[in-house]
Amino acid sequence: MAPFRVFEGKLAIITGASRSFGAVVAEHFASRGANVVINYATDGSTETAKALAKDFEAKYNVRALAVKADLSKPEAPQQLVDAAKAHFTDANGRFQIDILINNAATVNAQGIDQLDLDLFDATFNLNCKAPALLVKASFPYLPTDRSGRIVNISSATTTWGVWWQTSYAGTKGAIEAMTRVWARELAERATVNAVAPGPMDTGLYSSLPDEPREALRPLNILTPLAKARPGVDSQEVLDLAQSIGGRPGYLEEVAGVVGVCCLPESGWMTGNLVGASGGGAFVR
Repeated sequence: MAPFRVFEGKLAIITGASRSFGAVVAEHFASRGANVVINYATDGSTETAKALAKDFEAKYNVRALAVKADLSKPEAPQQLVDAAKAHFTDANGRFQIDILINNAATVNAQGIDQLDLDLFDATFNLNCKAPALLVKASFPYLPTDRSGRIVNISSATTTWGVWWQTSYAGTKGAIEAMTRVWARELAERATVNAVAPGPMDTGLYSSLPDEPREALRPLNILTPLAKARPGVDSQEVLDLAQSIGGRPGYLEEVAGVVGVCCLPESGWMTGNLVGASGGGAFVR
């Protein structure tokens, strides 16, 4: 069995990590001994990201760095890697990126009849181009013994056919294809897998239009682990589950799946799409 601080001394870069799911993923790695780079995009997140880094250092005795880099811009992935290198290069001049989590993304939900080209391009730039450029920038610093771990965050929407997801599901499908390509190209350096969450407890449902909410309801009803449990789940979650047919996944649950993909014991797994949807992956 792996020790609890299984990522002790490793460096993990997590994009889109100042809040919500990305922040939970960053804490997952920090709590298990990894030094972490917390990427964020805007000045409005600076205080939050720096506070998160400080909190991780105090709670988990790791090193943490908050780095502003708007990954929708083509120069930002290299800037992110350069900032990490400047901070984490050791006294012997050694710098290695052990874990890379491509999480930053945008949704831009629109029906096909209202598809906006600028928003479509923006979705592609962040969801597809940025991960590719970040892997390229990280390449010189990946391990050379297959111990590296890259996880791309995809989405169950690539197979569910949910309303208004042309841009989001389309770009997430592309990152799944890239995952398989990189698994082959980087085989001597790192495993590369994708994790596809189903609905998560990010607060998205509160602003979701009626059409996609109703489209998800029958899927949630049939998802094996989505049934909310009185006495286990909060009243807020119980009410939400009543409204949409089942509870969304807790962020910690999905972060745990990402972590499993990065364990040393997961070294024989690459090029895979790992569902993290409570069983929703086989609901059609």
